[in-house]
Amino acid sequence: MAAKDIAFLTGASGFVGSAVARKLLDEGFSVRALVRKNSNRTNLGGIDVDVVEGDIRDASLVENAMLGARYAFHVAADYRLWAPDPREIIATNTDGTRAVMRAALKAGVERVVYTSSVATLRLSDDGTPSDETMPLTEENAIGAYKKSKVLAERLVERMIADEKLPAVIVNPSTPIGPRDVRPTPTGRIVVEAASGRMPAYVETGLNLVHVDDVADGHVVALKSGRIGERYILGGQDMTLGQMLSEIARLAGRRPLTIKLPRSLIYPIAYGAEAAARITGREPFATVDGLRMAKYKMFFSSAKAEREFGYRARPASEALAEAFRWFRDAGYLK
Repeated sequence: MAAKDIAFLTGASGFVGSAVARKLLDEGFSVRALVRKNSNRTNLGGIDVDVVEGDIRDASLVENAMLGARYAFHVAADYRLWAPDPREIIATNTDGTRAVMRAALKAGVERVVYTSSVATLRLSDDGTPSDETMPLTEENAIGAYKKSKVLAERLVERMIADEKLPAVIVNPSTPIGPRDVRPTPTGRIVVEAASGRMPAYVETGLNLVHVDDVADGHVVALKSGRIGERYILGGQDMTLGQMLSEIARLAGRRPLTIKLPRSLIYPIAYGAEAAARITGREPFATVDGLRMAKYKMFFSSAKAEREFGYRARPASEALAEAFRWFRDAGYLK
């Protein structure tokens, strides 16, 4: 690969996207980033990217922005478990993906890395880790976000099969770490728990991965992933109780011990969503989040490890970096 190949990147101002941008720059690529006009650009401070303003659903703009790029990374997504109008999430994640993939075909890029999600994979009833052989159907997807990612991934798969789109699909699990400006739903758990604002919790399971390991996985997938294949980019499985205990240790607090059944939280979640429709702020507890908490969201990255040497650091290191960043950035009260 030449020293200054242009990598076109969506979502560069976001949590995962900014980590991918940094990794691409470290690898010697020139990064052309499509960024929404009103997006928070804190994560682009101090890094040398060519910013193009626009919406990923604007097909002609995306086509023009991608001209001359050798590679494309579509990382942008509406990552919310709740929205006043769920159709917004579905439109951004499906229409935007279609526009970017069509632009990639028109521009003749050599390879596309499409950032899907483990949300497109079916969870096992017994808590054993899921893998790439367990696709989720649209009908069984809980909530607008999962449904949108399933629809978008199937769209990419069809374009690979029918139009020879040269795409590799990566499925990050639950990224944590520094620069979670928004923060993400998982980052909010870190902030609330470290600040002592979580009196109780509902047990579930997560696969936690450092955001920079996810970024590394994107670039290795570009170089060594097989077109048409999907690869889980995960880290370490942890129960929510284990995660909260580690956060308590980092914050110097007592471990949280009050575990509630999901049934008791549903009225709170319904109330939080009703309040959110008035305030416009995303609720901390959502009905879809509770429905998903029924399952342990455990995943295996064995395929990526086997095929291109993907590796992730322990979840405790990722949590420690996330905690330090939130503390230093003034999120912890």
